[in-house]
Amino acid sequence: MELKKERTIAYSLLSVLLVVGIVCYAAFPAKTDDEPVRVFFKATSGNVLFSHQEHVSQDGYGYDCVDCHHMWEEGEGRPEACGECHEVDGEDPIKRSDAFHQQCTACHEEAGTAPLDCTGCHTY
Repeated sequence: MELKKERTIAYSLLSVLLVVGIVCYAAFPAKTDDEPVRVFFKATSGNVLFSHQEHVSQDGYGYDCVDCHHMWEEGEGRPEACGECHEVDGEDPIKRSDAFHQQCTACHEEAGTAPLDCTGCHTY
């Protein structure tokens, strides 16, 4: 009979802890950053995981927002996604992939940190 009482206490404690955990999870959601840490770009030639935080932090490259978001003025809210102007396969004067290649490789070549082949950015 002692074993049944111990199980009842253990199950009751487990139930209380489960309820407390669910309430705490719902009441205190994780805070999201204003700026993304990483951005994932889907590409047919291999997806790109872009470290946004490394590019904007002073410990990293220290770029200003307008260095990449060239059609945005700081203080106007969040910049639009690149796909808002540069369509993937649309009639845009420059495709998004071409815009990325021009923008990214130009900065990396200037800094002397340009990847030498596609796999420097694209994962397969």
